[in-house]
Amino acid sequence: MNAPAKTEDLAATVPAGVYAETVTNVQHYTDRLFRFRMTRPDGFRFRSGEFAMIGLVVDGKPIYRAYSIASPSWDEELEFFSIKVPDGPLTSHLQQIKQGDQVLMRKKPTGTLVLDALTPGKRLYMFSTGTGIAPFASLIRDPETYEKFDEVILTHTCREVSELKYGFDLVEEIAKDELLSEVVGGKLRHYATVTREPFPYQGRITDLISNGKMFADLGVAPFDPAVDRAMICGSAAMLKETKALLEQAGLTEGANSKPGEFVIERAFVD
Repeated sequence: MNAPAKTEDLAATVPAGVYAETVTNVQHYTDRLFRFRMTRPDGFRFRSGEFAMIGLVVDGKPIYRAYSIASPSWDEELEFFSIKVPDGPLTSHLQQIKQGDQVLMRKKPTGTLVLDALTPGKRLYMFSTGTGIAPFASLIRDPETYEKFDEVILTHTCREVSELKYGFDLVEEIAKDELLSEVVGGKLRHYATVTREPFPYQGRITDLISNGKMFADLGVAPFDPAVDRAMICGSAAMLKETKALLEQAGLTEGANSKPGEFVIERAFVD
């Protein structure tokens, strides 16, 4: 059976160019979802919305996967939000971590879900399914987001109501943070939907966009390239469908090298 390296043995197996950081907190939400926080290396810089390659040493070999950094760029620690895959090469072990354990992280963060990849606008949509909310957990806690946009709409779609809790916890944490709540004010709106259980808002986000219900629920006009910007992170099907809906409305995809009206993270899907 594969076995992750113990913390005391890890120092001897850490590859060059990789950080080994200490887990400071673990919170399990459901049997499929958990978040954890770990120390932030001295000198480690990233832009809110980027991802890093994190991993563990299993049977003497490091295993890495791309994980969005869920904490904002100003945070003294690093936060990650993860699914639990019973037979996953990494997550089957990662879900077992406890406070005091060590996690590997490669030194260079990257990603397209960054504010620099968008042209100026007034309203920013963040479309997420499942653990795709992670990069937006970073961005909704970054003051720069609210300097650039008058309104920020975070959508989060999951199968079950219990899987929405991380998003609700984030919004509550912002409200309770004296400095952050003052910066955010009334600019952040949270639109959570569920596909398999009764809930005030039900359905796939792409269906709710297509039939106009999302716009009606939020009391906003349909997509307008002059006003709206968007970021997308979730399943492969959701990325494809949401991209098509935005392009139908006249928005164009951007990138770090050429900013546009919407951006997609393709490094991973939930």
